[in-house]
Amino acid sequence: MEKNILKVRAHDAIVGVLYLISVGLTFYTSNFAFLWIAIGVAALQIISPLTKFCPVYFILNTLMPTSDPIQNGK
Repeated sequence: MEKNILKVRAHDAIVGVLYLISVGLTFYTSNFAFLWIAIGVAALQIISPLTKFCPVYFILNTLMPTSDPIQNGK
């Protein structure tokens, strides 16, 4: 159970960092094209409950094989 909590926290941290990078690059460069990163991450988060697939969890499931798989498409 503890490993699942670590996996969820790692997922949240990775997604949060992607949002911060997107917004930070937008402010730093004044190029609004970097907001597409945040839009893409948001779209994946919105559709992941329907598809039961999340790219971040796919990577974390591979890196943490001793924990229970989360959103592995099943």
